[in-house]
Amino acid sequence: MAGVNKVILVGNLGQDPEVRHLEGGASVATFSIATSDSYTDRDGNRQTQTEWHNIVMWRGLATIAEKYLKKGSKVYIEGKLQYRSYEKDGVTRYITDIVARDMQMLDSRQDGQSNNGGYVPPTAANAPAAQPTSTPTPAAATPQATPDLSGAEGKDDLPF
Repeated sequence: MAGVNKVILVGNLGQDPEVRHLEGGASVATFSIATSDSYTDRDGNRQTQTEWHNIVMWRGLATIAEKYLKKGSKVYIEGKLQYRSYEKDGVTRYITDIVARDMQMLDSRQDGQSNNGGYVPPTAANAPAAQPTSTPTPAAATPQATPDLSGAEGKDDLPF
């Protein structure tokens, strides 16, 4: 049985992405995002706990991050956990990274300005219209008579 390694985070960038361009033409972007959780402690005081996550983006996502993400940008990140270690001054240190597979910018546009360099994420309002397919759908292949729902006296007799 295969395992699942999936992480979903929504948070704000702690700094501008650091992007490196590797000799093979690939790009890698690294940055951290903060996620916060609020709760009420035993004394009834509201507490906020902030966690920091290391994000790694490769190739196309790295290019988008370099161009549009800035410190404070709100993002949705979907990816996987990856662990690595290194030794410094004789001490082994461990790091947990989130390797992003998908990213969506969540900043809202205000007053015609954008916090993400003018990028407008596709929405239903600005997405291109769907192109008709050459294969007819089953409903289009077999036309059926449309019932008259206006009623005999011009009133709707619909049960809803």
